[in-house]
Amino acid sequence: MKRILSSQLSHHVGESVRIAGWVHRRRLLKSVAFLIVRDAAGLGQVVVTDPQARAAVEALPEETVVEVVGTVVANPTAPAGVELTDPTVRPLGPPAVPPPFDLYRPTLTATLPTQLDHAPTALRHPTRSAALRISAAAVAGFRAGLDARGFVEIHTPKVVASSTESGANVFALDWFGRPAYLAQSPQFYKQLMVGVFERVYEVGPVFRAEPHDTVRHLAQYTSLDVELGFVADHRDVMAVLRDTLATMLDAVTERAGAALATLAVAPPPVPAEIPAVHFTEALKIAGAPADESDLAPAHERALGEWARAEHGSDFLFVTGYPMAKRPFYTHPDPARPAHSNGFDLLFRGVELVTGGQRLHRHEDYLAALAARGEPVEPYAGYLDAFRHGMPPHGGFAIGLERFVARLTGAANVREVTAFPRDLHRLTP
Repeated sequence: MKRILSSQLSHHVGESVRIAGWVHRRRLLKSVAFLIVRDAAGLGQVVVTDPQARAAVEALPEETVVEVVGTVVANPTAPAGVELTDPTVRPLGPPAVPPPFDLYRPTLTATLPTQLDHAPTALRHPTRSAALRISAAAVAGFRAGLDARGFVEIHTPKVVASSTESGANVFALDWFGRPAYLAQSPQFYKQLMVGVFERVYEVGPVFRAEPHDTVRHLAQYTSLDVELGFVADHRDVMAVLRDTLATMLDAVTERAGAALATLAVAPPPVPAEIPAVHFTEALKIAGAPADESDLAPAHERALGEWARAEHGSDFLFVTGYPMAKRPFYTHPDPARPAHSNGFDLLFRGVELVTGGQRLHRHEDYLAALAARGEPVEPYAGYLDAFRHGMPPHGGFAIGLERFVARLTGAANVREVTAFPRDLHRLTP
């Protein structure tokens, strides 16, 4: 008999079926026992009245893996409106050792550190797995939307020879006796691949050895990177980002509806045109000093509240960041050279995306490095492509875990990360 999932039970009323999964909960009443079995699709209720079968169920601790063969009967009070009766229950392994928290409760009561210490088990809880399903759906939407727009997915090295890719700290390692580093981003490679495919994207890990110990930072996270050629300026990049976000949220709605329901959240609409403010104006709105060179988290929160109140939008572009705070490859604003053709996208008051237009002329790169007092040699392999013709281009990067955290309302990005890596955590 072929195994079916709990979500399929309602299509088999009156039939004998086989399900398999984990013992999610046992309710042992005087005359009947209820066995709740959890599988990848949800929960199935099994009604046990036979004394011998009941004794077997009593011996199965929660999380034991079992197989159940029974008859599907309609019952509006059961999960999905059906239940299995006259069951034969067979363990598919030894009795499970109970986890250090109850997975059958609506919410996990264990502290986040305890959950992370026991992540392989904690992730079985519907609220934790729901966030990962939303993450998977978002990535699927990211890929599908860009594929439809003629982008090509690329895969770039995560071990690099230079530690000078950006201002972030790097993780050093030994590469057959030579110094090497974990990649902080695919930035240089995705720019170079614009010279091949014009439009590219990548989904992959990035590594930042920054000593952040906050609810929004990880030392390793998943970056959704995009780069496109033949742009007029950063506004073309912002338009692609807007459409990409809309496609991602549509995919979350279509593919992860049950997960959204589990967490009681709904994706916000993406405005046809996301409101945008220049950095100098953003400082005024946030009540920050006019000479600030970046936005602090408190400023971002204030801007998020302003965008919601003034535009009814959970999203806000901040453009024209000072060149001093942007990487050397950022294109300056021709009208205001001290400011950049770069932007951040805030999502509910938190920076979610950084992007902008890049330099594309070889001589401009040489001048930018000289202005910052940096040598050319560490960038030689990267810069060489610009000698051979590169179009005006730009791109952006979305932090996946931060996106899901803001979408679901998680207080800590680690709540939506399967196995987070940060300043203190390298296991499990």
